[in-house]
Amino acid sequence: MNRTVRVAAVLVAFAGAALGAGQAPAQDSSALDTPTFKVRVDYVEVDVVVTDRNGNLVRDLKKDDFQVFEDGKPQTVTAFSTVDIPVERFQRPLFAAQPIEPDVRSNERPFDGRMYVAVIDDLHTNALRTSRVRSAARKFITENLGANDLMAIVHTAGASDGSQDFTNNKRLLLAAIDRTLGRKLDSPTLSRTQEYNNQQALGARSAGDPVNDPEEAERAYNARRSLDSLREIAQWFADVHGRRKTILFFSEGIDYDINDVFSNRSATLLVDTTRETVAAAIRGNVSIYGIDPRGLTQLEDESITVSSFPDDTSLGIGQQSMNHEILMSQASLHELSDETGGFAVINRNDFSTAFDRIVRDNSTYYVLAYYPAADKPGKLHKIDVRVNRPGVSVRARKAYMTPKSAAPASEKSAKNAPSEARKMMTTEIREALDSPMPVSGLGMRVFAAPFKGTKPNADVVLGVDLTGRDLRLNTNDKVTLSYMAIDAQGKIRGGNTNAVTMTLKPETRTRIEQQGFRIVSRLELPPGRYQLRVAAHDGGGGRFGSVLYDLEVPDFTKLPLAMSGVALASAWSAGMPMTPLDAQTKALLPVPPSAARVFPQNDELAPFVEVYDNEPSKPHKVDITATVTTDEGKVLFKNDEVRDSTELQGKRGGYGYTTRIPLGDLAPGRYVLTVSARSRLGEGSTVERQLQFTVGARQ
Repeated sequence: MNRTVRVAAVLVAFAGAALGAGQAPAQDSSALDTPTFKVRVDYVEVDVVVTDRNGNLVRDLKKDDFQVFEDGKPQTVTAFSTVDIPVERFQRPLFAAQPIEPDVRSNERPFDGRMYVAVIDDLHTNALRTSRVRSAARKFITENLGANDLMAIVHTAGASDGSQDFTNNKRLLLAAIDRTLGRKLDSPTLSRTQEYNNQQALGARSAGDPVNDPEEAERAYNARRSLDSLREIAQWFADVHGRRKTILFFSEGIDYDINDVFSNRSATLLVDTTRETVAAAIRGNVSIYGIDPRGLTQLEDESITVSSFPDDTSLGIGQQSMNHEILMSQASLHELSDETGGFAVINRNDFSTAFDRIVRDNSTYYVLAYYPAADKPGKLHKIDVRVNRPGVSVRARKAYMTPKSAAPASEKSAKNAPSEARKMMTTEIREALDSPMPVSGLGMRVFAAPFKGTKPNADVVLGVDLTGRDLRLNTNDKVTLSYMAIDAQGKIRGGNTNAVTMTLKPETRTRIEQQGFRIVSRLELPPGRYQLRVAAHDGGGGRFGSVLYDLEVPDFTKLPLAMSGVALASAWSAGMPMTPLDAQTKALLPVPPSAARVFPQNDELAPFVEVYDNEPSKPHKVDITATVTTDEGKVLFKNDEVRDSTELQGKRGGYGYTTRIPLGDLAPGRYVLTVSARSRLGEGSTVERQLQFTVGARQ
């Protein structure tokens, strides 16, 4: 990679202070007033939605307004909280059609949003109705997902490229939805009709012979896979407490008749599987909302492809059996939803009202908790929640199951992490890495920027800025940082665990308290989609926490022109104490980048990118431009540079680019930095990166 003298000249003023080796970050807290139990952990948590006669949410109830009964016996509510979560809208510059995706993630503000898992039941979606599933799921994401929410996407068919871990990045969520492809079998009636016609054509039928569903075994298998997906998600979701946990189940419903035990060999098994799924959701306090994407279903829709049904009515094959199957599939959505505290969305073309109601359910509710009497594991208990106010409706889980013994949640990450990293992980680190939401307490800001590496991998620079006031900073205390990159298939593709022993001079201690502590690491990853999980534990102060970071590593060799991530340095933040860079990271970056995106007015910024030119054999020039624009799109700063392909000496490589951006003339407010590159070879040779930053008062 070619780095010119001009890069070093521009950035020489940004050299940062270094500390001894290491790594660190975060702790647990929530904006919600969650129930806290300090003695026993076998409590029962119930979230309750209360509405008046007009369907409006009731927000002013107190603990004494509630009564909880278990198996008909009154229980003492030990903890009570009111949850009222606002729906925050995504901010975008006025000149931009879409919000600019943040390049820095932080846990400085505790997570206070809603949590959804969208389960796309492609096993029970007709291929010709795939677009309806996509449309319904996209509608929820684009219109109902708040900026403070998290959502994950799972497909029951198990296609790994269709999954998406928890994020609020709508682009990634919509991309996962667009990978949906319906795989539903023909209905049992259609399948039996075809089997009847085949028998007739072959002369293989005798009067009174039954016509069985030739796809019955595969149909049962698909039903089990869908139900098992719901059960496994509910079990995993059970570790999240103090908030509603919601599964949006986009499905046409289970198309297996569990009531016909004579014709359907797996009926009894599927009855048990359904019960286990409901029990897992009840045990984890997870609500399922079954959403039928078919919309307002005409019962004859399914038979449109049938020219005629068998004349022998004793076979039970005809329009009536078709209608029964549709009602049966819708009933399966009702059962899963009603038993878990959700509701089914069926027979409607406009999902807006239902989706608004789902959001309200997950925004304003009450959390009650009580200690149950000791009982044997795996026993189901009925729950009845009542409110001492006339004219209101109460919706809550109807039961709970005494938990069975299980491995501690903190062991999950340890089993998957590399052995050396696993040895260094503290319990707090493991819990933070396992959390599906960012954990707050030890404030941290995280950014990641991919650069071209040794093929096939990219060099990803990972920067973590820790909030100094959250660190204890006692001599010989250790701060442990662990990070891992999880790919789209759920495999760990890279990571490390390091520890910093805080042996500090008084002046360094003061600087850390005022400015924080920086850790810059590097990991090698092949092109692909990843979720970076970064967690840290301050062994002295006990604080710990985590940040989740969506990362896409491009293949820098595929396009005529490509651009690395943006490493942003700041004169003000250059003095932040930090761990030393390894030799490869030093060679990669002129100066250590900052994870700050709020800068004082008397600061100066220096973005650094590499532009990779993959057509060096054709003599040409490349224009690189950096601009700073206001929220309205007014350009306040612009720097142009022309580079020549001869710099690369005929090899594929990068033009190192940087500039200095003084902030003194910028009024406090939000701005957009855009770095773009254009090859003069022509079409398809333009790339750009954008990031938002804020200018504050002088310091």
